[in-house]
Amino acid sequence: MPMTAAQNITKVLNAYNEAVKGRPQGIQSDKSSKGDEFADLVKGALSEAKKIGERSEQLSIAGIVDRADIGQVVTAVAEAEVTIQTVVAIRDKVIEAYKDIIRMPM
Repeated sequence: MPMTAAQNITKVLNAYNEAVKGRPQGIQSDKSSKGDEFADLVKGALSEAKKIGERSEQLSIAGIVDRADIGQVVTAVAEAEVTIQTVVAIRDKVIEAYKDIIRMPM
């Protein structure tokens, strides 16, 4: 059975949290560092994307059983689609930047 968008986002958030827990000892964990601010930004964005996906799923189900306006369903699905496209584009850019950093000479 294929995973839903909300399940995929939850899986990404869980993987991110596990990666943060396994952070090497030399990395500071105070909230004043720029890395943590960025991490919090990404975490918040993924959390919001998850909420949008769940809302879209709920409205889609409600639309199937005639409990939601079709306009609301279409809008929610379109919003979820744009959110997923944005998350994927950001992920691709982060991976591309990481690869560029790895290729830099020491």
